[in-house]
Amino acid sequence: MNSSDTDIAHEDETVARKLAALAHPVRLRLLRTLGAADSCCVKDLVGRIGLAQSTVSQHLKVLVEAELVTFRPERQSSRYTINAGALQALSGVIGQTLDHCCGGGCSQPGGTGPNTTRRQDDA
Repeated sequence: MNSSDTDIAHEDETVARKLAALAHPVRLRLLRTLGAADSCCVKDLVGRIGLAQSTVSQHLKVLVEAELVTFRPERQSSRYTINAGALQALSGVIGQTLDHCCGGGCSQPGGTGPNTTRRQDDA
């Protein structure tokens, strides 16, 4: 395995870890909630999500470890913020992967646009 293959394998592992962190409905809700605010403490999120503090904290830990959310200590609590750069990079990788898998022919939502044609072997 050459260094290029090693770099790709490492990037794939990183992307898979981030996708695994997103693979839970509560974590998706947390991301949307954080995305609508500048930053939140756990107490704010508990109030908005309606789950126990321990549950919210555990899901935030997964998102922080995946580097999709950042936190900063603030007095007796921590403030959590979306890592917009990491989410944008992940979105780009997912888009490139899907385009590669579909040969550039993946359908757009709504069925209109240049990428709505079906692949030959799908017909």
